Amino acid sequence: MENDDEADKLRLLTQTVDVQFDRVNEKIVWKDLFPEWINEDETFKTSSCPEIPLSIVNLTGLDVVIARVPCGGGGGSDVEDGAEVKDVFRLQLNLIVADLMVRNGWQDQKQRRKDVYAVFVGSCGGGGGAMWEIFRCEDLLWHEGDVWVYKPDLWRLKEKLTMPVGSCQLAPPYNSKTSERFIFYSLFKEKTRRLESSGHRRREAYVTVLHSSESYVCGAIALAHSIRRSNSTKDLVLLADDSISPVSLLGLRRVGWKIKRIQRIKSPHAEKGAYNEWNYSKLRIWELIHYDKIIFIDSDFLVLENLDSFFDYPELSAVGNSRDIFNSGVMLVEPSICKFKKLMEIKDLVGSYNGGDQGFLNQIIVWWHRWPTRLNFLKAFPLEMGDEIHEKLPLRVSALHYLGWKPWMCYRDYDCNWDMEGRRMFASDEAHRRWWEVYRTMPSVLQSYCGLDKETDDRLKKWRERAKVNTNFSDGHWKIQIKDPRRKKMILSSSDR
Repeated sequence: MENDDEADKLRLLTQTVDVQFDRVNEKIVWKDLFPEWINEDETFKTSSCPEIPLSIVNLTGLDVVIARVPCGGGGGSDVEDGAEVKDVFRLQLNLIVADLMVRNGWQDQKQRRKDVYAVFVGSCGGGGGAMWEIFRCEDLLWHEGDVWVYKPDLWRLKEKLTMPVGSCQLAPPYNSKTSERFIFYSLFKEKTRRLESSGHRRREAYVTVLHSSESYVCGAIALAHSIRRSNSTKDLVLLADDSISPVSLLGLRRVGWKIKRIQRIKSPHAEKGAYNEWNYSKLRIWELIHYDKIIFIDSDFLVLENLDSFFDYPELSAVGNSRDIFNSGVMLVEPSICKFKKLMEIKDLVGSYNGGDQGFLNQIIVWWHRWPTRLNFLKAFPLEMGDEIHEKLPLRVSALHYLGWKPWMCYRDYDCNWDMEGRRMFASDEAHRRWWEVYRTMPSVLQSYCGLDKETDDRLKKWRERAKVNTNFSDGHWKIQIKDPRRKKMILSSSDR
């Protein structure tokens, strides 16, 4: 306002009301909302989330919701060098704002809506206290000083509000009649039918990334083949840098990948020459704005069940990893150029606990939604439980994540992780067999991309010899006669090409 008189006139024309709510219990901390482990029994759920109270009064007629998020001593600072703060009170304020906006903008069951705006006021960093997992950068209309004005898509906000307040519960499926999500599901499906009848089909894809070498080309081919075997109807998109040769690209296209060339991105906190030196390249998935939603899958996966229904979740949905974090091997994201630009702006400022993309993403995306472990079953087993635990996978595994030496880097006869002291926790004959079963259903022209080279053969021979004299290796895998037919027709190693 230019003067106090104009400000007084505006106050006379504007009716304001204070929002009353019960502050979340101060004894509730972030790890209560995002525990390392929960009971994932999808039939008899026993895990529950602590209560985060929303507005006490059902206020209507609101056009603007204003919130001030305090810095420290309650809300925590909004940003620490770009990393999001894990603060329960800040989350509560964001959920209250979202809830008020949906209740005032979503007029009735006929889905009539009016414009409602959110104003966050604060000096604690970008967004004024707004969490970018809830109030997206695309929603930002205006910003000056400590004032940030948002106009969110009410569909997206309502979808977020049907999620549990943390990973303390599994994110419920849309067709779960016991949850509020079922009501939203019915409205959403009706909206989807109307859009599709007018030619606006939901755009969704599975995405993987290959960069820096061709060692995972075979894995990406097997991944695509496994997705198609599950009768998925979604697009397959592969991001590839210049290290992937035209010959390899031909095989990747044959199996169904749509190829998008990228420039790789260096991981600022990885050591030179480390396995994850360039895996910030994965962040380019947010550039795929041709799609509404994508499910990213690392190329060392097999998909064993159709996962298409999981596109019905919001960003960011993933499987828990450890502590309060998610595993980035499988995750749902909603592409966004402004979000990608933000990631690039802060990538050198924000640390990464493992030097790679997973450590970085968990620093800046702190509010996420838990999928069941079966979507990202890690091929890793506690050694203290004995060799027998490696032999059988759980009854239901939807997607299998191959840690350690990959199946195509071993002989077909057994999992070569058994032969190495530091990798035996990743050994499983059952998981190994599952991968080669998919391989056997691939056309021979695609199998040729999974050949055995002399360099790999020599490595496997060396470790078999070492296993033979290791008195701790009572499983005796090194005794198995190798019949892998790939040894009869070896391919050139990458160093010889």
